[in-house]
Amino acid sequence: MLLPVLGLIVVALCGLFLFGLATARVGPLAVTIGVLAALVPVAGVVAGFLWVDRWEPEPAKFLLLAFAWGACIATITALLINTTAEAVGDELLGQGSGNTVAALVSAPVVEEAAKALFVVLILWRSSEFDGVVDGVVYAGFSAAGFAFTENIYYFGRAFADYGFGDGHSQGVITAFFLRGVLAPFTHPLFAVLTGIGIGIAARTTTKALKIVAPIAGYLAAVCLHALWNSAALLGGSKFLTVYFLIMLPLFFGVVYLVILQRKREQRIIAAALPHMAAARWIAPSEVELLASLPGRRAWRRQAKRQSGKQAAKAVAVYQASVTELAFLDRHQLTSDADRQRQQELLHTLKAARAEATRLADEAARG
Repeated sequence: MLLPVLGLIVVALCGLFLFGLATARVGPLAVTIGVLAALVPVAGVVAGFLWVDRWEPEPAKFLLLAFAWGACIATITALLINTTAEAVGDELLGQGSGNTVAALVSAPVVEEAAKALFVVLILWRSSEFDGVVDGVVYAGFSAAGFAFTENIYYFGRAFADYGFGDGHSQGVITAFFLRGVLAPFTHPLFAVLTGIGIGIAARTTTKALKIVAPIAGYLAAVCLHALWNSAALLGGSKFLTVYFLIMLPLFFGVVYLVILQRKREQRIIAAALPHMAAARWIAPSEVELLASLPGRRAWRRQAKRQSGKQAAKAVAVYQASVTELAFLDRHQLTSDADRQRQQELLHTLKAARAEATRLADEAARG
């Protein structure tokens, strides 16, 4: 119980430190403008990852913690190490060289490691981690938090230096267009590559792949991050070339891969449902409803309309338990931990069904 409290205290202290640092550098008004501008792209990114996570929603507390990790822990770690690398680069290679060293070497290596560490911790500590989609979602939330804090400073600094912009200077509107419209996906894209590698390692039975996949994902993220930073430093046609010929195609490629993984999740669940009905874990009449997201959504809405919010929440817990059992079933329960996890999920499923039934009966009587 003490560890989560200490973790929250550390996150809060890091957040306060970053807020104070940004305020000292650019001023409170600029920070306020930065926060408002940064909320727009991060809202779209978070909504995208929540859509990815629809079949097997991760616990809200873990997603919130992933975002806070990226926004506070990962950001302050990167800030300290990148600042040190910049100072060392200036000392060893001459004034002005440190920024290049930090952008091309330190930032990609440190930032991608800091963002990915949360995904590793979740994999190590939680039974909720089920594969590639979970790796994508947790890595994406961590990166979204990191980008949110970074954007606050960049937008705030642009406002402090140039205001909103007058058509000739690069004010906050120009910064918002470049970072919030053209490329809000960059940090999440880098982190997702590592998340895919960790997700593959989580469910493969090949020992070599358990090691190679996360390392390969991390190295891909570092290389892509370094390429993006180098393009930003060079600017002009080189930046546009990297953006249109590498970043956008890779982004759409990852989106396509995630869509395929979502469809795979649906097939796994649909295949498991008849067996679950035969085992009397679910009712045969529920198979069709549980096999599609629209069916599940309609079921929750009906429960809310007829029996209230608590009934809809119980149905949501029931549906999530069914999904977890379907994924667990495909591993054929090869360990005591899997069997124990199955019993826990069955208990949760039965309790949720009983709660939903009780609330429906009360609503019918009253």
